[in-house]
Amino acid sequence: MLLLLLPLMRLFPFLFLLLVLLFNYGFSESGVGAGYQLMVAVPVEYEVNFKGRAFLVETNQTAPNFRVALSIEAINGKYSCSLEVFLGDVKVWDSGHYSRFYITEKCLLELTMDGDLRLKGPKERVGWKTGTSGQGVKQLDVATRLTSSQSNSSLFYFSFEIEDKKVALYLNYGKLRYSYWGFQPTMNRSITYIKLSSRGLLLFDVKYKKIAQIPSEGIHPLRFLALNNETGNLGLYHYSPEKGKFEASFQALNSTCDLPISCRPYGICTFSNSCSCIQLLANENKGGADCSGGITGGFCNGKEAEMLEIDNISSVLKNVTRVVNISKKTCESLCLQDCKCAAALYFGNASTDEAECYLYRLVLGLKQVEKGTGFSYMVKVPKGTVKSHERHNVKRWVLIVAGGVDGLIVLLLVGGFGYWLVKRRSYNLHSRAGTT
Repeated sequence: MLLLLLPLMRLFPFLFLLLVLLFNYGFSESGVGAGYQLMVAVPVEYEVNFKGRAFLVETNQTAPNFRVALSIEAINGKYSCSLEVFLGDVKVWDSGHYSRFYITEKCLLELTMDGDLRLKGPKERVGWKTGTSGQGVKQLDVATRLTSSQSNSSLFYFSFEIEDKKVALYLNYGKLRYSYWGFQPTMNRSITYIKLSSRGLLLFDVKYKKIAQIPSEGIHPLRFLALNNETGNLGLYHYSPEKGKFEASFQALNSTCDLPISCRPYGICTFSNSCSCIQLLANENKGGADCSGGITGGFCNGKEAEMLEIDNISSVLKNVTRVVNISKKTCESLCLQDCKCAAALYFGNASTDEAECYLYRLVLGLKQVEKGTGFSYMVKVPKGTVKSHERHNVKRWVLIVAGGVDGLIVLLLVGGFGYWLVKRRSYNLHSRAGTT
């Protein structure tokens, strides 16, 4: 898990992050100053799982100690060079979290005379820099965007963004961007910058007046804010001396099914926090490794499509195309007419005549909701996917599948009870036969 750090008073540029952390942790003899250089040699031959670190800063204070390291790591047949920051054993920042710097022969860390921190390879090639020449300390302001790392195996990454009216979490996929959590000050007030204090995340207006706060629930002072690489959850973390580790004092999302990728694409998060695939193919293929099973994509090349409706299913993804005061049939048609539309979420409230249609280009973030809430999710599938003779009971069949483990448990209980009744009746008959 890679963590993105917000110190108590300052953040980026990275040079000043180092200086502030050194001040906060009571360490002033790191030897890192203008003109400083540190070089690490790269192995001549590739060694799988190789990882080497040279620590240039390390505090001698009580736990958790603060460390900065120049790191060489073997990744996909090449060597990557990065600068890493640790609090205790937790890596809270990595210069290569968004883009790797691959090198040969050597990796050089340099702090230039005008205040720019750089990673360089052979022939003076610069692979990463802070861009802080002659700049001063900055706080996190509007338009700041912190991102999780993007692994080679996933096209998704998460971001924490400060906007004019809110702070929000986003799921990013190529050019697509969906929000899944947000926090807004009351009275529609605008945010100028935010700061992490020892007791919470503080939001300020243009007059530097505090307008809102996301409070910490713990008794220990906060150390950093983190965005989890794997789940996309936002947390405010403190250090627990009793347990000797960092723990979350606050988490934006506390339910598994509220996470954007709690299940794979075309998967549904059920009430038991388990996942189940939407399996509605006419052939025997019951879904692939990504749950799509051939359902997704290809509708912009002339392939005909139809919509498959699933009741009591919603999506945690927001920030999508929204149309109001239309019928479910019209909502369905809007998605069918757009070849890039993958699904539509329809919400209808008969008592208030409220009707909303949301159009998605990803089938992701699905979760089961209570009956009677008015949500209906429609997935675009190739025409003829569902067998015509099954069309009348497709909806019921899908909902059973959506139950996943829940349905399996019920079936096992009912089946077990039925088996017990049969055995008991058989035993009673034999007993009566023995007494006559």
